[in-house]
Amino acid sequence: MKRTSKVLIGTISIALVLSVPLWAALQEKTAEKPAAASPGSAARPGAAEMERLKFYLGEWDYTETYPKSAFAPNGGKNTGVYTSKLGPGGQSLVNSFHSQGPIGDFEGLIVMTWDAREKAYKAYVFGNGIPGAVVEAGQFEGDALVYRFEFPVEGGSMKLRNVTKVTGPGMLVSEEYSAMKDGPETLLVHVEAKKR
Repeated sequence: MKRTSKVLIGTISIALVLSVPLWAALQEKTAEKPAAASPGSAARPGAAEMERLKFYLGEWDYTETYPKSAFAPNGGKNTGVYTSKLGPGGQSLVNSFHSQGPIGDFEGLIVMTWDAREKAYKAYVFGNGIPGAVVEAGQFEGDALVYRFEFPVEGGSMKLRNVTKVTGPGMLVSEEYSAMKDGPETLLVHVEAKKR
């Protein structure tokens, strides 16, 4: 696999893994009393969906564990920090991430928002290995938020599927799976994150 493809896959994978902690926020919010809406927010499309994500704000420490694969022939672990803050008017979350280790140096920015037309959270991902931006959408499947993304690579296309579940207060696990064309999925990375 070419170096640029590896960096692209790595950056997209980490971005997908880090964009799905929204599920954790949604789970915790349902256990709390509903927050009082700010003036005028009830009429704003997506205000309720974005309000549900506010407790996700802050910093997360995470560890990426890569099994041996074509992407990471020797396997390995990276560590990093992910920071989330509100965007303009509270209508988005602006997230930055940076991880380093034997698998590589992955740095990026993710802007998340609610798309009322698609009735889905959207993530706009910018990274050191991504030319331009990647746009992804997530949907709930049972108790997990699942993101899917497909992109062209040499010899066809690669499909990525990310599944995130809460494992405890302020903790979550995300797993990223990859598949070439319609081939079988394999685990690309296992991420454990803990809120600071």
